[in-house]
Amino acid sequence: MMLRRITAALLACALSVGAFAEKVVLGKLGQVTETTRIYARPSKNSQVYYKVKAYDYVVIRPLSNTWCKVLLQNGSYGYVKADTVAKLPYEVTANRPVRNTYRTMSTEGYRGTNNSVGAAMAAQYATHFIGTPYVWGGTDENRGIDCSGLVQKMFGEVAHIRLPRTAAEQVHVGTPVTRLQDLRAGDRLYFWDAKRGMIGHTGIYLGNGYFVHSSRTHNGVGTDFLGEKKWLNILVAARRS
Repeated sequence: MMLRRITAALLACALSVGAFAEKVVLGKLGQVTETTRIYARPSKNSQVYYKVKAYDYVVIRPLSNTWCKVLLQNGSYGYVKADTVAKLPYEVTANRPVRNTYRTMSTEGYRGTNNSVGAAMAAQYATHFIGTPYVWGGTDENRGIDCSGLVQKMFGEVAHIRLPRTAAEQVHVGTPVTRLQDLRAGDRLYFWDAKRGMIGHTGIYLGNGYFVHSSRTHNGVGTDFLGEKKWLNILVAARRS
């Protein structure tokens, strides 16, 4: 995985799409002061995503006096020690989707929209809510949301693709993706819940093997590597909108 090495202007350009309008702050521009590691969690005992060379530019979000979030190429965030990054007085911005009026709907009579660009945008946008608490049945991406609520909300607001409320219903919508190597950003992933004997979890594929979801494991919205055995063992379906 490679880190974004682009300035604020280039990042804004890279994320700009015609359907976007208002600005959102992705973080502060920072410069690494020494070779440092990007971790999967704010802990030196967690997985190391990447090593950053001294003087590389990064997009950061201060998390505490000890750790900062760092924007990664797949749109998710890793973590670096705060004392290894110099915080520069520049904000990194991108355009965010204009929110539409959101309404839920049943599966009856549903017809999906073929919009791969919008789906990829939904995946990217979901990473802005990393850290939002997990709430079973929740639909508020800022205060609390569950897995299917996150997927439904992101696709509805960003791609204007309406999905049913639960993972078990959502899996019946869209075109099946049957091979892992064919996955692309914006594809929806569905996982088996053995305790309930049904599809009980979902997330959105980001690319480079990662997906974003709201889970009890993270106590909220976060990212995981799909190649991990625990996820591959329960992955039962992928759908493209």
